[in-house]
Amino acid sequence: MKKPVTGAAVIAMSVALVAACSADTTEQEGSAESATSSSQGSVSEDAPSQAAPAGPLPNLSVTTVLDGLDKPWDVVVAPDGTVLTGERSGRFVIRDSAGVQRELDADLGDLYAAGETGLMGIALATDFAASRTIYTCQGVRGDAGNRIGVMSWTVDPEWTRLSRTGTIVDDIPVADGGRHGGCRILAHPDGTLYIGTGDNAKPTFPQDRNSLGGKVLHVNADGTAAADAPDRIFTLGHRNVQGLAIRPGTDQIFEVEQGTSRDDELNLLVPGGNYGYSPDRRASVYDESVPMTDPDRVPGALPAVWSSGDPTIATPDVTFTDGEQWGSWNGAAVISSQQGEKLVFLALSEDGTEYVAEAEALNGTYGRLRSLTPFGSDGGFLLTTDNGSDDQVLLVTPEIG
Repeated sequence: MKKPVTGAAVIAMSVALVAACSADTTEQEGSAESATSSSQGSVSEDAPSQAAPAGPLPNLSVTTVLDGLDKPWDVVVAPDGTVLTGERSGRFVIRDSAGVQRELDADLGDLYAAGETGLMGIALATDFAASRTIYTCQGVRGDAGNRIGVMSWTVDPEWTRLSRTGTIVDDIPVADGGRHGGCRILAHPDGTLYIGTGDNAKPTFPQDRNSLGGKVLHVNADGTAAADAPDRIFTLGHRNVQGLAIRPGTDQIFEVEQGTSRDDELNLLVPGGNYGYSPDRRASVYDESVPMTDPDRVPGALPAVWSSGDPTIATPDVTFTDGEQWGSWNGAAVISSQQGEKLVFLALSEDGTEYVAEAEALNGTYGRLRSLTPFGSDGGFLLTTDNGSDDQVLLVTPEIG
């Protein structure tokens, strides 16, 4: 099934080192709608034109890769073309190299699936072709209490079974009910892992270096702290990190996190950076009326590259366009939205500290949108829906001409 969609719904250019102000996004079950926006937006004259795209987004072609799913949280693509996704409630599903959709056997007997937590981030090891190693980030039940862990698995060459081989991180906190569990994995080309976590709706966690909640972690493949991440903490002061991506052709790492009643954020990560979320210093008060990035409460807090404003749109992932098919939008950040039910494209300055143009696509067409994964040589990416009823993995590609 292939459905062409007009790509540029809104283009609004502005000078933006947008400091976030205040924000909340609890995950709510949504329903897919079937409306397509085809309006062209106008270009503001206030933004710096030297880095701005020369025209609108290309039209988008959308093809169904997997369907009949229930909240597929993440998706990866193996070198042989196998597409692997995982449902939050605890099931692995693949489309194999022959195009057949089937379930993958795996022992998830200790999975803690509640609220926003369950089987979440998935990543292939950078040496997957040789090691057959896959990483997952998931809730874990245990006698000493529930937690979130990053697990390693191997899969057989025939893609019939995942076998758990170890635990990389085993002490990421999880709240009763699973609120703000994170949890994205970025497998870096150097073999290390970056892990985004949520703050569990606990007021002290984002600024507490003794907690892994509300952080981006950086660890070696054996779980030890990477050289730039004391106690495994790469950055802190986050609310609910669910997206991580490397900007193509650079060493810049970006994350997206979900805001309170406003201001989901895109941030450029700096080792040791504090991104300013501090709901309260009292352990009993989770005051979400404070700004997402608050330099008054957190001196030196780093401003967001982009924020959603009011209301929040719920931003669970980010990727980048990569290919000449995108024209002047090549290299733009792409952010998915659950509550806004759309994709947001952001053209960034060369240094990554500001955005210079913004566009939207797929408004309301597929309902709530979650995971984004680069796919193939034609500039496409995989996109998962998050409606909880006949969810899909979609392939989105730019149309040429």
